[in-house]
Order: sequence, then structure tokens, then C-alpha cells
Amino acid sequence: MTSFDDFEALITKCASPGIRPGLERIERLLSILGNPQNNYPAVHVVGTNGKGSTCAFLASVFQTAGYKTALYTSPHLESPAERLAIDGRFLEPERWMICAEKAVSAVVEDDMLRGDPPSYFELITAAAFLLAAEEDVDVAVIEAGMGGRLDATNLLSKVVCTAVASISMDHAEFLGSTVQAIAGEKFAVVRNGAPACYLGDNESLLSIFERFCCDAGAIPFIVSRDAKIDSVSVTADGCEFDYSTPGFEMKRVKTRLLGRYQVSNATLALSVLSLLTEKFDRLTEDAIRAGLFNARWPGRLEVMSRSGEKPVLVLDGGHNPDGVAKLAESAAELWGGKKIGVVYAAMKDKDYPACIRSINKLAPEFYATTVPDVARALSVPEITAVASEMQWRGGVKPFENPLAAIAEASKNNDVVLVCGSLYFIGWLRSRVARVNA
Repeated sequence: MTSFDDFEALITKCASPGIRPGLERIERLLSILGNPQNNYPAVHVVGTNGKGSTCAFLASVFQTAGYKTALYTSPHLESPAERLAIDGRFLEPERWMICAEKAVSAVVEDDMLRGDPPSYFELITAAAFLLAAEEDVDVAVIEAGMGGRLDATNLLSKVVCTAVASISMDHAEFLGSTVQAIAGEKFAVVRNGAPACYLGDNESLLSIFERFCCDAGAIPFIVSRDAKIDSVSVTADGCEFDYSTPGFEMKRVKTRLLGRYQVSNATLALSVLSLLTEKFDRLTEDAIRAGLFNARWPGRLEVMSRSGEKPVLVLDGGHNPDGVAKLAESAAELWGGKKIGVVYAAMKDKDYPACIRSINKLAPEFYATTVPDVARALSVPEITAVASEMQWRGGVKPFENPLAAIAEASKNNDVVLVCGSLYFIGWLRSRVARVNA
């Protein structure tokens, strides 16, 4: 019986190692496979933080409106199956394996690809595009993996709208050493004749976005400038806000995703949807309202404890300075009157000192741990050394076992916030769920 371990083994054996931006390999591979990405209209979502949540909002609304919807995101938390959902349903490993075998055969039989194999991400993207085509979807919501211009997802030919979420520093070794350079890599995906929606939370990037749109013939929409968001309410039950543009208005929009930054992600999704109502005429106000409310996105300010259970156990995959700063702000707003303990693990290639400084403003107790069996993970002594340079009223407590760290933090705090890496959250999520079952 085929498993996702078999699927990953096949992909990994064929793939070239590491991150390798560029379109030559994936373009040739998709061409050999019949260009499946050309079979459906797509919303392409790029950005540094918030693009996954934005995708979840968009896919939920399209599905609620009655469109057969593919949602492609990365990375996965627990299983590769999570990378592609069809109307919220994950596909069987056998389906993935068949498409992986087609992609691997294309690589083996082609001289160029055999000499310069695609990366893991490129192969899994090709398999996902094949699956979406086989499913004959009405629309696909596609999250870029990293950057945009040279990302494997940038070969979609029927992009009906580009969505650009918050942009900040991350993957600087690949995308550039300034936020302006990184923004340029992401803005480069805007398409001729199609609307492009940018959240616009960084004013210094607005003129760059407009220049890219002008050069490409895209139709710019900047949420911070072109939409009005009022009456924002953020609670432990979710968010609520009013949204309006000169031609579109919705009052008391609600989402159950937690954190003030989810208002930004929801308004970006809402802006995209407002521009697509003519192309997708089933995007009624009722469908949009229900889809935004029902959207789910695991591992982002996700409360894992039962209602009323103490302590409140929260998982969040924030892993770069901007993401962790927003996490800290949201946690302070939601649970600021409670004692918060932070359980933290991170990858070596992230700016973890800046992330830890953001958390330091939030929590009196810091529990340093690691991600088992992940070579990129920071060691407990490395995290402890950095955290110990800061003042923590409850001190820095090292734990090699993440579950032991959570158990200890649970004794002394009203809220236990587990964060630092999506790999960390992926490792923990099913284990924590079993403990709480």
C-alpha cells in the first residue's frame, strides 16, 4: 500500500538538493507533462507573512460559492497531503504517487533535466499542478513558495488576480538584502491585464508596486489606500471589521482566525474577491461572508486546548522577525492580562535573536527546546545562550524534549505559546492533539 513516505522517498531521490530559484527546470518539466497549470484560472498569492492565511480565506470563499477549488500551499505541517486540497479535501497518497512517477519519468528521460534535476519543491509543484488539472477544478488558489519571480509557481498562465501579502525580511540570501529588493522579487509576478492587490502595509514599497504594475500592464489595487477598514474588533473568538471601497461594501465581516494581523489577511482576500465578482458571478455577499468566517489555517495562533481548559495552549509557526513581532502583539492583545510562558525552537538560518527579542517583551518565562531529527534546527544550548542575554523574570529553562518543555510551562502559566518554526509546529501538532484527546 502506497504511503506518503513512499511518495517523499521517490521525490527526494530524484530531486536536486536545497533551494534553487529559477524557472528553466520547472518550465521544461511542465512542458513535458503537457503544461497542466494552464488548465484552470488561478489566484497567485505571494508575500513574506500572511500569504497562507490569505490563501485559506480565498479558497474557503470560492468553495462556499460553489466553485470546485484547488488550494496549493507550502510548506506542510505534518504530511505532504496538506499541500493540495480540493474543496478542502486532501488526496490519497496513491494519487500523489502516480503524478510523482510521471514527473520523475520526465526527468529521467530528458537529457537536460537528467543533468540538472528539479528541486523537491519544483517536483512537488509539478505533481500538484497535475492533480489540480486531473480534478478539473474551476479555480486554483496558489501560494508561492519563496519570492515570486523565480518561484516554480510563477508559470501559471491564467492568473486572474495577483495578491501580495505583507513583505518583510526573510530568505535574504536568495531574494536580496533589503526589503525593497525582496519586494521587487514578489511584485514581479503581476500579470498583464489582471488586477494585482497589495496589502500596502509598508508605505515605502507602494511606488515600487505601482511601477511594476505599470511596466507589466497590471491593474493595481492597494488595500491600505483604496479600501477603508473600520470598527475593528479582535477577541479570543476571532476578528470582526467593516470593509468598503467606492464600489463594494460589507459590514461586520467576521473570521474565526485569531490575531489582529488576520484582519489584514482577510481584507487582502476580500479585496481580491471584490475585484473578481464579475468573472465569478457566484461570489455573492453571503458566500464571501460565510467563506471568510469558516476559513481555517492550522498552526497560526491555533488554540489546541479545549474550551475552558487551563492553561490555554497556542501553536504558531511564526519564524521571521516580522511574523514573530506580529505574533507577540496579537498574543499581548488577546491574553495580555494572563501569565504567558513561551516554548521556542527555531531553524539555524533564521534571525532568531530578533525573534526572541520580540517574545521577550511578551512573556516572563522562556523555555528553550529544539525540533527532533531536523538537521537545520538550532540546538538547545544555542537558543539558551541567546535568550540568556535578555532579562526574563522566570529565567530561561532548557529542554531537549519539546513535550517536556510544554508540560513544565503548563504548570506555571495561564497561556503557553509554542512558536519559532513551522517545522516545530508540524512536529508538535499531532503529538499535542493526541495528548489532549
